[in-house]
Amino acid sequence: MSWEKQMQQKEDAVAGDRRHYRRYGLHLDLKWKLIRRRRVLDTGAGNKIDLSSGGLLFDAGRRLPEGLNVEVAIAWPVLLLNVAPLQLVIAGRIVRSRGYHAAVRATQHEFRTAGTLQDQRGGSSRNSRTSSTPPIMASPAVFATLGKML
Repeated sequence: MSWEKQMQQKEDAVAGDRRHYRRYGLHLDLKWKLIRRRRVLDTGAGNKIDLSSGGLLFDAGRRLPEGLNVEVAIAWPVLLLNVAPLQLVIAGRIVRSRGYHAAVRATQHEFRTAGTLQDQRGGSSRNSRTSSTPPIMASPAVFATLGKML
């Protein structure tokens, strides 16, 4: 085996998946806001690709610049107390951008309510869900488990 091939094999072994947090692949709708100095520079919508407690990788629908802060609101597929839709809101910095995919290192995350089912049915502008799939009903115990995962 040539020296070049041996070096490439060593580099491939070292460059493997070295993430600190387990990643969960989900396909959920999201909205993002680019933020600089507490001002919103740009907004858009996209799809979630994978998520961990350390960050997320998502399809932003266009290229986003590295180094800027971003807030991502993910339409969560679970209802709070079987009534209120939820959003998982993640704030962080864009650490990598390739094509339309942006990788974000999370600095903060929290679940927020996003109106009620009545708001959803009425077509309220507060509704962040665009999917026709009905949300999953869950008890408060489910949120305790999700909080530990994230």
